[in-house]
Amino acid sequence: MQVGAVVKPGTLLVDSNSKPVVLLIDDSADVHRLVRTRLRYEAIELVTAFSGVEGIAIAREKQPWTILLDLDMPEMDGFSVLRELKAASDTTSIAVIVLSGISESQDKVTAFDLGAIDYVTKPFDFAELRARLRSSLRMQRLMKMLAERAEVDGLTGLGNRPQFDRRLRQELSENARYGHPLSLALMDLDHFKSINDTYGHPAGDEVLQEFAKIVFGSIRSTDIACRYGGEEFALIMPNTAPDDARAVCDRIRAAVAAVKWARHPERPITVSMGLSGLAGPGPGLTAEAFIEGSDRALYTAKRSGRNQVVVGNPATPGGSTPPLAKAG
Repeated sequence: MQVGAVVKPGTLLVDSNSKPVVLLIDDSADVHRLVRTRLRYEAIELVTAFSGVEGIAIAREKQPWTILLDLDMPEMDGFSVLRELKAASDTTSIAVIVLSGISESQDKVTAFDLGAIDYVTKPFDFAELRARLRSSLRMQRLMKMLAERAEVDGLTGLGNRPQFDRRLRQELSENARYGHPLSLALMDLDHFKSINDTYGHPAGDEVLQEFAKIVFGSIRSTDIACRYGGEEFALIMPNTAPDDARAVCDRIRAAVAAVKWARHPERPITVSMGLSGLAGPGPGLTAEAFIEGSDRALYTAKRSGRNQVVVGNPATPGGSTPPLAKAG
């Protein structure tokens, strides 16, 4: 494998060619048929739910850009759905357009107070609905672009440290709440300083960029890859037990070792990795403790030969870990 093209900031986090997902939550089959028919030419992927409970589950799984939410539903009405969506960290930023057969101002005020961005009264004027939906999607796209620019590493296109900190806290919260597996890998390029010193910083930048491409090409869309700092990277793997996470890390490690570098073909690059994970819920586990478990494992990988994956335990009690700079 030759060194690839430079990864542009932001290209790894949003696929501009994919259609935005729009979720319709309404208990009426007639409304589903009408909306699907009238929106069939829109550049969206429309998914549907017939109840509030089903809609919330789909929203968490699909992460739609916009939700069209009916207020008048049995068992769980639209206001209750809106409250739950806005209370959860993984759905709070999703735009919600309320659909209602009631035009009372108090219902509109309540919907907006709960976090809806728009309110459309039934029966629909579909030209108006399309216009309001397009406006919502444009706004969501701009917000995602701004969020990316704030949380993207400019050299590699992966997430930066603020994104890592935010997403790790979020995933730990999800783990404590639902008990889903969670793994964290810290990855450090071996003897990276000598690449800069021997071949120059452009060569070092190429290594960082190609490593980012390898990582991104080896993971799922739900995984979160970030530049942790310098030549160190972090990979958060939701819904992934430590054994499965180790297989991902080994795949990345082997791919890096196989690269023949254009600027220094005689000098291979290797990566050491420290991994810690939870097969089930880890209530009360802090982000700091999780990071420390992976950091200790990474230091062990460095001290015991490099170019390997070492699995640690995020619940391991404290004690100081020597800085990686000493390991190289």
